[in-house]
Amino acid sequence: MEGLISVLVTFVLIGGTVLLILGLSSWLGPKRKNPVKDTPFECGWTPIAFPGERLNVRFYLIAILFVLFDIEIVFLFPWAAVFRELGAVGFFSMLTFIGILVLGLIYAWKRGALEWE
Repeated sequence: MEGLISVLVTFVLIGGTVLLILGLSSWLGPKRKNPVKDTPFECGWTPIAFPGERLNVRFYLIAILFVLFDIEIVFLFPWAAVFRELGAVGFFSMLTFIGILVLGLIYAWKRGALEWE
């Protein structure tokens, strides 16, 4: 029960911090609207595309592939930390995991998912 109370206290503190930051930003933030300040800003240049326009489906496909391979790295770090304790079974299981991901990457590459037209 003590562990549950500490988790609950942590969530309450996080929620309080979020509410405090939102309240301070609305209280202390600028109030005057300006059409120049409300326009989209892209590094000092005139915007190429305005927000709300549709993006190419390939953008989403590449983003999903990035997330997939980024999560792979999250699994590799703990495995590398306990590599010696896992032995051969851990090595071959991770080798299988990486092999499946490489096959998926090859499949996406062959299908043209990484080509930007």
